[in-house]
Amino acid sequence: MSSTPSTVERAFEAALYADSDAALDTGASLLASDPASDAELARRGEEFIGGAWRRGWQPADVVRIVRRELDDTHVRLVSALILDESRRNERNEQARGLRWTAQLEELTAEAAEAAGTSGTSGASGRKASPRTDRFSYATAVLGLYRLLLRLPSIEPLDVDAPKRAAGAPKDSRMLTRIRALLAKAEATGFPEEAEALSAKAQELMARHSIDEALLAARTHAKDAPGACRIGVDPPYETAKAVLLDAVSGANRCRAVWNEALGFSTVVGFEPDLEAVELLYTSLLVQATAAMTKAEAAQRAGGRKRTKSFRQSFLAAYAHRIGDRLAEAAEGQVAAGEGELLPVLAARDVAVADEAERMFPATVTTRLRGVNDAAGWEEGAAAADRAQVRARPPLR
Repeated sequence: MSSTPSTVERAFEAALYADSDAALDTGASLLASDPASDAELARRGEEFIGGAWRRGWQPADVVRIVRRELDDTHVRLVSALILDESRRNERNEQARGLRWTAQLEELTAEAAEAAGTSGTSGASGRKASPRTDRFSYATAVLGLYRLLLRLPSIEPLDVDAPKRAAGAPKDSRMLTRIRALLAKAEATGFPEEAEALSAKAQELMARHSIDEALLAARTHAKDAPGACRIGVDPPYETAKAVLLDAVSGANRCRAVWNEALGFSTVVGFEPDLEAVELLYTSLLVQATAAMTKAEAAQRAGGRKRTKSFRQSFLAAYAHRIGDRLAEAAEGQVAAGEGELLPVLAARDVAVADEAERMFPATVTTRLRGVNDAAGWEEGAAAADRAQVRARPPLR
């Protein structure tokens, strides 16, 4: 028995499988002329979101790629779709882990803030932008769906790993203190205060990680490595990926960069993953502030600053920070003794095995475009000034 294709099906056939603007306009015209198609359009969007989950994506990953490839309108639309899908599949959300839940909570907070400042709604229907005409809205939706439909499969993350860890939830009182300290260190204009705040944050991160490792070993907890994805955004992605790799290595994690999709996957135990996220973000803020200041000084001296200067600056910063963190890590291992060293050695093996399982084939990437001597010198100097302290001796 044959049936007439719905308006949504005809719009999809016209727009989703072709790259031209004309095809998008044709599909949008069909949808704009049929208000009865809105409910089916929203339902199909949730199906595309579910397909992304099956291909290994998580909420933050989808929002990141939409923000990277499209614009703010599409980000609002996909955020609303994700939240609607999560509400309709609440049982599944409970099984997806703490990181997944945290990503949804962040999206909910962002949607609430957007609604308060722009009058937009969290619904996945046309309320997402009340001032948008039907044709423009349909064009945006089809552009978003085209991207969602073409998302490739990526390495699935073990969402149960954080729940198996002996550590406290991600928003524990300890981690809240660490975030607050790093935020103050980034905001203050006094180097001595920033150093004291960052040093204290490093001590808390080290103690948090060590305590969790020992607790898991003593209680024979079913602790295992997990993984998270951290955005590596343009410009100068290669230098930023090198910085993230250095921070990951110093915190007993492994980072694998996916240049095409704009993120690195970091493999490690949950307390160490949290430390990597916090420290990388803080160092990137410090690097950006230092680069802006260095450029201003160079311009005041009559020299024009270029893309090459910024690339060289960040490359040197990442290289020097890597040296400092490696030295700190070696000192920690040398100072360790007793039951801690075997525990850390076993964790290193577990992380290496998990990284190999997830990424059996990787290649090495080299920095390019690093040819500005002034940029390199300024970046290395900024790295030496960055607020990074060795963790206290392990004991």
